[in-house]
Amino acid sequence: QVQLVESGGGLVRPGGSLRLSCAASGFTISTYTMKWFRQPPGKERELVAHILGSGEGTYYADSVKGRFTISRDNAKNTVDLQMNSLKPEDTAVYYCRAIRRTEAYWGQGTQVTVSS
Repeated sequence: QVQLVESGGGLVRPGGSLRLSCAASGFTISTYTMKWFRQPPGKERELVAHILGSGEGTYYADSVKGRFTISRDNAKNTVDLQMNSLKPEDTAVYYCRAIRRTEAYWGQGTQVTVSS
């Protein structure tokens, strides 16, 4: 059974850090582009970052550039999102996604709330 399971979300104060992790099972992520999306309350889902299968190519949305870092460990079948200098506008449900050609999988999401 193919699954992506996110973890690491929670409540953090502005300026704080969180590390999200996405664990894949039922398939091997090494040939997949892995992405993190987020959906703020009342808004559409948006791409935050992605990383190519080799790990050498990354992309970040302008809103998180310089604060977030995406990484992957193909041996552990995981992809992480290190989030630093968090702002209230980073509050959202964060989703992991795996994409390869016509195959695509979503995780169930993890809530991140940035509030004082």
